[in-house]
Amino acid sequence: MGTEIKLKGDKVIEQIPSIKDKALRINLNENIYGTFAEIGAGQETVRHFFRSGGSSGTIAKAMSAYDKDFSDAVYGVESDGRYVTEERLKKMLTLEGQIIEERLSREKHPTKLFFSYANTVATIDFAKQFKGHGWVGIRYQIEPDEAYNEIILHIRFKETDARLQQETLGILGVNLIYGAFYKYNDPKRLLRYLYDHLDKDQLEIDTINFSGPRFADVDNRLVSLQLVKNGMTDAVMFNPEGKNILPASILYKKNLLALRGSFRPVTKVNMDMYEKSLKMFLEENKVEKDNTLVIFEITLSNLRSDGEIDERDFMDRAELLCSLGQTVMISNFQEYYKVVEYFANYTKARMGLAMGVNNLVDIFDEKYYRHLSGGILEAFGKLFYRDMKVFLYPMLDDNGVLMDSNNLKVHPRMKELYKFFKFNGKVVDIADYDPHNLEVFSREVLKMINQGKPGWEPMLPSGIAEIIKEHHLFGYHPQKELEQNT
Repeated sequence: MGTEIKLKGDKVIEQIPSIKDKALRINLNENIYGTFAEIGAGQETVRHFFRSGGSSGTIAKAMSAYDKDFSDAVYGVESDGRYVTEERLKKMLTLEGQIIEERLSREKHPTKLFFSYANTVATIDFAKQFKGHGWVGIRYQIEPDEAYNEIILHIRFKETDARLQQETLGILGVNLIYGAFYKYNDPKRLLRYLYDHLDKDQLEIDTINFSGPRFADVDNRLVSLQLVKNGMTDAVMFNPEGKNILPASILYKKNLLALRGSFRPVTKVNMDMYEKSLKMFLEENKVEKDNTLVIFEITLSNLRSDGEIDERDFMDRAELLCSLGQTVMISNFQEYYKVVEYFANYTKARMGLAMGVNNLVDIFDEKYYRHLSGGILEAFGKLFYRDMKVFLYPMLDDNGVLMDSNNLKVHPRMKELYKFFKFNGKVVDIADYDPHNLEVFSREVLKMINQGKPGWEPMLPSGIAEIIKEHHLFGYHPQKELEQNT
């Protein structure tokens, strides 16, 4: 774990201190003082601080409440009986912080910056079926008289050996503590530093939240976007309130209906597709309304422009969808089968995809599957191998002809494959669509907004036009509108 050097071409752009050096710098700071509470994988983080030297001025206490009864006696009993949860981690961080405040006099230690670091994790099981996951966090001060800041994240292990997972957790813990004290003024960089001396094949971070006075201006949704952008996770999710949510907790054992789009902006077509496909989905066998979740998915592969991601533009789309009461997922999946594969990690219940005719035609384009050894057949095996069904919204072609599952045009080589899925009921038409929506196209609406042309408001769901105008989204400017009307 020596010093790493990051290069850009032949130029050294950054030297990354070793894990030992990071721990030692913390230890040699006479003001940083706190506790380590680690459950589930041993005392992997605090070990680095003990070994680096000078730890007596940093470590107030280190504990590992392995036994469940003892852990319950210290932190309380969880109502759901689970231990690897965010609620458990927060209890650990809060209690350990309170203990320091109670036992150390501020009069005697006026310059101390108190912290509590904690993790509660489950490493890989003996059968190697579940690779393990956990919650990791730190609650800490930057100034002695300042309120506490908090950084909490959820991780998934990718390694298949418990010892390696423990070592990975220890390195992550040191990176988090070091970043919290020395990189707090740039959360995006702090996020990248969490992977110092680690590889993305070792660890996935799928949720992170910053809170406290030093992070008052941090938008946790934008930080989540960085997780996907940096390849730290495949997807992040926001609930209708616009808050980060752990995908595993909301997707677990659910019936899922997904709609993919650019939603730039969300239109009446999108909402009609959602309402009509959901009605059909709920009529399917094995689909219960109370156990069904609808997800509006935006993929980063469609957000990139010149290799960059317009973060504000993304957040505008997500906020509009959340304002309509929807759950939003941002992913790095280009192909639909990867979306289904991702959902299949969390549920075996029935799934559905709602899409337009043009999207389905794209799915039958072989060029998207050249990287697979089994080509399009492999992709379709992954897409349709479960109880998965496509709900198809019709469209008008350039000649004004209505296109649906019966007359859409796929490549001649794909005709028989398409007929197979159509015959077996894997593709069904949304019949009771609103014909007025067939004239609505997001790209046209966007162009009208940009150019200040009138008449785009009725093409959007109720309330959306007002939000766009109020916040000047998607290039809207009242001056352009005024010029068009004069």
